[in-house]
Amino acid sequence: MGKKMLRSVLVTIFSVVVAFGALNGLSDAKGDVRADTSWPAAAGNAEVAVPPDTSWPVAPIDGSIGG
Repeated sequence: MGKKMLRSVLVTIFSVVVAFGALNGLSDAKGDVRADTSWPAAAGNAEVAVPPDTSWPVAPIDGSIGG
């Protein structure tokens, strides 16, 4: 009897939480701020910035370090 009542209470609480979440998610609140997920527009004739070196550092062939 106790397990059946506990199960019923848990199902009721779960149902209330799901219903509240669904109703809250569907509301058209004016205070919602959406994240900006768009890429910035590229400039007309500007060159694309590329990092000067995109490789792993490699030791010189002769084994010397530095200049």
